[in-house]
Amino acid sequence: MLAELKNEDNEMILKVNGDLDQLSLKKDFWLSIESSEQKQLKDSKSLSVCLEKVERADSAGLAWLINLKRDLNQHNVSVSIHNSPKKLIELAKLSNADGFLE
Repeated sequence: MLAELKNEDNEMILKVNGDLDQLSLKKDFWLSIESSEQKQLKDSKSLSVCLEKVERADSAGLAWLINLKRDLNQHNVSVSIHNSPKKLIELAKLSNADGFLE
């Protein structure tokens, strides 16, 4: 998985590419970014997560997204998730966690 955090027109966007699974995930998003990026997120108060280029996702990927949302909410940053793959949406429904995916 490759996650690229960008500031586009004063909007923070996280573009996720590749696999979102137990093999590609090492640690929570908040812990993986620099303190300057954490500050940018806190200042912007929102993050848009684009999953358009996610090729494969499993329950670890779903947990990563849930943790991302939880961690950022603790820092008063709202998170919106866009372009979720159908398989991820199906997995979220099975887990009763589909409320935060589109």
